[in-house]
Amino acid sequence: MSANQSPVGMQPTATYDSAFLKACRREPVPHTPVWFMRQAGRSLPEYLKVREGIPMLESCMRPELVAEITLQPVRRHRVDAAIYFSDIVVPLKAIGIDLDIKPGVGPVVAEPIRTRADLVRLRDLTPEDVTYVTEAFGLLTRELGATPLIGFAGAPFTLASYLVEGGPSRNHEHTKALMYGDPQLWADLLDRLAGITAAFLKVQIEAGASAVQLFDSWVGALSPADYRRSVLPASRKVFEAVSGYGVPRIHFGVGTGELLGLLGEAGADVVGVDWRVPLDEAARRVGPGKALQGNLDPAVLFAGREAVETKTREILDAAADLEGHVFNLGHGVLPTTDPDALTRLVEYVHTRTAR
Repeated sequence: MSANQSPVGMQPTATYDSAFLKACRREPVPHTPVWFMRQAGRSLPEYLKVREGIPMLESCMRPELVAEITLQPVRRHRVDAAIYFSDIVVPLKAIGIDLDIKPGVGPVVAEPIRTRADLVRLRDLTPEDVTYVTEAFGLLTRELGATPLIGFAGAPFTLASYLVEGGPSRNHEHTKALMYGDPQLWADLLDRLAGITAAFLKVQIEAGASAVQLFDSWVGALSPADYRRSVLPASRKVFEAVSGYGVPRIHFGVGTGELLGLLGEAGADVVGVDWRVPLDEAARRVGPGKALQGNLDPAVLFAGREAVETKTREILDAAADLEGHVFNLGHGVLPTTDPDALTRLVEYVHTRTAR
């Protein structure tokens, strides 16, 4: 164990006693910690300025630019944790998948993966494939000091959806056709993606991530039975692969109210909750032994200060008896959000929950 690690493994000592990590571990906190999904970028004018003329995927591969964008919301909003600036398809690009992020569309894959022969294109990811990630984490951990840095990756189901559909999809018809029509190929696809995802998270943790979040953006399209049979094994493989590092593992999906217990069962320490389920009800569905994260509707931030504070109080009241609570939005920051509304929200949560 090196001098900058805590007794639980790879956890950096500088951030170990932060409010964010205490909440993830379900320990008493000085105040409810706050961070926002998609806080790095999206709504900040300083982000738009430094990213001007630089394609999304290219911006994810420039360590100094990544560090600057990741730090911007920490400086402006005083959030309790930074989230690494990247995209869930970065590891797929790193292993040679021909894809691009089209403005206004999202990730687009040139040749979708739909047959067993296509699986050979999904080779293992190595640290050498993503040296820019390691470099960026080094820059960030030195700058952040006691502020935790959250690493992240896309979950196997969501990555598979992009790969099989060839891009974003409303109905996931090709994805579900493969899942139902060739369950063995589907299982092999997700297993391979689980290995890639786990390798990507390991790089981030070993470079200094204080916690990691697995984003399963599209998994809300599935029933609980389909999730348990066709997705849970792969997500569990990812969480088990990084369990030995001792960093909190967060699991989040959109529209997953019916899946909350299963998201926790997959191996997360913290279950992210979108805005559709109150946190006290989410706690009942998840069961004991997990912290929760969430869950202000991002659209509420457009309603004015009084409305934001009213809805925030409702969430904090619903979270009053939770074992651990990290305040967040129920999904990512919307691009046209007023940055000042986010700054005020952080201050309000900190002040109202100060102990």
